Formats: sequence, structure tokens, C-alpha cells
Amino acid sequence: MRSLLVAILALLTLPILAQSGETYVNARFGYSVNVPAGFEDQGEADNGDGQAFAVPGRAIALSVWGGLANDFSSEVARRMAEDAADGWNQTYQAVTPRWASWSALSGGSILYQRMIALCDGQSYAAFRAEYGSRDRAAMDPVVEKLVASLHGTGC
Repeated sequence: MRSLLVAILALLTLPILAQSGETYVNARFGYSVNVPAGFEDQGEADNGDGQAFAVPGRAIALSVWGGLANDFSSEVARRMAEDAADGWNQTYQAVTPRWASWSALSGGSILYQRMIALCDGQSYAAFRAEYGSRDRAAMDPVVEKLVASLHGTGC
């Protein structure tokens, strides 16, 4: 019965999150990502490196940012180690010289993070989605679209 309820809730949420939204473009680091409909702007960071988004009334958050990294692989490893130190148990990872993705669980929460090296070879762009396990079915296609849309704008 509980599985049926979770499936119904996921199906009700999916149409809201799957609709097209806006494109966030970051001029400071030169990257963009398509932000799905249903995610509301929580404001850009004071330093201009990115922006936060959330789904009102749900424990679903999306952070998008850019940063400097002389060594992309080292930055990815550092970020993964920070997650582990914060209690996230990694369930998936794929790392290449130009991009990295990983997901992890902590309690009833899921995180998915994607990082890409930008064209200048000294910076990266990233997004991180955090959401409850009950929202996984609705968020899987959202995360796939985020992964596909994150790219550098000056290449």
C-alpha cells in the first residue's frame, strides 16, 4: 500500500517538475543550465558564482555554481570527500577528465551532483540537487535534463 501511495505522489509531482522552465546563464564563469519549471529562484550568490532554486512546499533544492580549479580531478575528489565527511554514503560515481557525476544517500535524503570543466581549463560549473527519497521517481528525469543542459557558454 505504501509503495502505491509513493508511486501516486510521484506521478502527481512529475508533470510539475518535467515542464520546461528557464535557462540560468552565469556570466561570471560562462555556463548555463536549464532550470525546470516548478523551481523558484532563491537568489543569486553575492559573489555572482551561481544561484539557488527550490520547489515551494517540498524538500527539493537545486544549487548551481561555478568555481576556480587548477586541477579539475582534484576538485572533484575534494568535493566527494566533503560529502563523505558530512555523512553522505555514495551510491554512484562517474568521473572523467572533463566531467563528473555522483549521487549519495543520507537518511531519507538523496543528493546528485554534476561538475563540468569549462573551456578555459581553470574553472568549472556544477549543480547539486538534494531531495527526499520519496521524490526520487519524479526527480530522476529532472536530473537527467539538468545533466544534459549544463554546459559552458563560451566554447
